[in-house]
Amino acid sequence: MYYVSKRIEISGSHQLSLSYESKCRGLHGHNWVITVYCRSEQLNADGMVIDYHEIKRIVSGHLDHRHLNDVIDLNPTAENIARWITEQIPCCYKTMVEESEGNAAVYVTDDYPAHAL
Repeated sequence: MYYVSKRIEISGSHQLSLSYESKCRGLHGHNWVITVYCRSEQLNADGMVIDYHEIKRIVSGHLDHRHLNDVIDLNPTAENIARWITEQIPCCYKTMVEESEGNAAVYVTDDYPAHAL
């Protein structure tokens, strides 16, 4: 099994829909640090699991300098953002989203079938 990871920094805003009072219910932003983890049993024709540029294109292209409520159909918590990213990237099995230092959420798919690209 081959594994790769890509760390990306983006800026984005969001406002959370919460069942309790919190300043996070208001519009605010973060400099997010996102780490994407991909795997495959075999390498593609170019000798890669996935091109790092492709991971960056998907994450930055959809999320960087955007209002995440407009991109993600779920309440844009770090947990939901991690899941959304994992579902967008072929062969991605795990994503960690850090919205600030010390605050991170990780999503890991249990049903990812390791296969050749």
